[in-house]
Amino acid sequence: MKNLAITGMGSGVSIDENDDDEISKTAFASYQAREEEIEKKKMMVKERVELKLGRAEEETRRLALVWEELEVLTDPMRKEVAMVRKKIDVANREVRSLGQSCQKKEKEYKEALEAFNHKNNEKNQLTATLLEESI
Repeated sequence: MKNLAITGMGSGVSIDENDDDEISKTAFASYQAREEEIEKKKMMVKERVELKLGRAEEETRRLALVWEELEVLTDPMRKEVAMVRKKIDVANREVRSLGQSCQKKEKEYKEALEAFNHKNNEKNQLTATLLEESI
């Protein structure tokens, strides 16, 4: 009977072990399935991120090209603006110099006109005096 009890117990234990093994296998399979699902999701996320990163890099390249084109366009404009500014500066110096020269000439003209008028008045007085004396 001891053998029967031990065998009975032994067969009971083996049934429990089979259930435990099956539960363990099911749990492990479920765990593996979740792990595979997580890996698939990771791969999908990684692919999306890489795709977006690729797009961002392409946009960065395009932006750099546009920036270079803008630099090319603005660079000649800068040169032109600098040339125009230099011409304006030269013209300002010339105008200032000519203005000073003009003021000097106007002053000389006024002095000469004044001297002319003074001499003309003197001549008129002398002519009048001469006419009075000749009469």
